[in-house]
Amino acid sequence: MIKNLLGAVPALALSVLPLAGPAAATPSPVHARVPAAAGPTAVAAREVAPPAGTDVPLAVALAWVEVAPEGPRAGYSREQFKHWNKGLDPADGCDTRREVILSEAVDAPEVGPRCALTGGRWWSSYDQVWITSASSLDVDHMVPLAEAWDSGAAAWTAARREAYANDQAAPNSLIAVSGSSNRSKADKDPAAWLPVPADQCVYAADWVADKLRWQLTADAAERDALASLSEGCPTTAVTYERVP
Repeated sequence: MIKNLLGAVPALALSVLPLAGPAAATPSPVHARVPAAAGPTAVAAREVAPPAGTDVPLAVALAWVEVAPEGPRAGYSREQFKHWNKGLDPADGCDTRREVILSEAVDAPEVGPRCALTGGRWWSSYDQVWITSASSLDVDHMVPLAEAWDSGAAAWTAARREAYANDQAAPNSLIAVSGSSNRSKADKDPAAWLPVPADQCVYAADWVADKLRWQLTADAAERDALASLSEGCPTTAVTYERVP
């Protein structure tokens, strides 16, 4: 883990560096997680997920996600998930969106009045490019709001949906990425959209972690897509803590 641009920030160029170069080979620390150990690639029969898990093999964690048909999207709107709120520090003048952007900066921007951001540099993992302007970033919900609605959030209280939409307590519930990659993803699940291959193992782990954290279900096509990914990600691990 939205598309309003930071109007106060001057637009700078978005540059793509060769993946083989030293700069592009060093992604944002948020996406630099190295799994602890290899695990099985076959997806086992589902077991009840424990309240938390650390370095759980992706295939094992996926087996903990309940598979269920998606509910109807009737009644859904983005306004059902209040965002962005005042963030972790209401006194800093930065809403959740800007706090995420600041926390994920590889080179920190200057912060002006009303949290206007100037300069800085970010690694957009979805498309493996460097971003040099905060105005070119979107903050993406790892599991999109509409997908969360379809997977169980339709039954939540307004307060729980707000907590979900502004969740900074878990890595990658919210993630700063290029606006173009976020628009490409939209509200699709992994059966319909994936980032570039270099990010797919981490993306699958983050997706599963978010589903387990918020006790959201997965439909059959989504589960199959994640299972296929897990076969190629034997050393990828999932860490999560369930929200009560």
